[in-house]
Amino acid sequence: MSFKAIFRTIVFLALLFAMLYVGMNNTHVIDFHFPIAGTTAKAPIHTSAALIYFGIFAIGVFAGMALHTGGGRKKAKE
Repeated sequence: MSFKAIFRTIVFLALLFAMLYVGMNNTHVIDFHFPIAGTTAKAPIHTSAALIYFGIFAIGVFAGMALHTGGGRKKAKE
């Protein structure tokens, strides 16, 4: 195994731990407003802070994965 893969795994596990820690300590219910999306401008999402935090984290992970993989296209050889 390369050092780069081990380092990435440790960083990802640290991020997961931070998400778990925030989720354990923010169990109260909040109103989530995100007016740029349009749907929450009139009726905000009313759920636990941990669930909203997890959703934002998951969207960020998927966006990072999509940007990192580049859509699966291979570069042409010159």
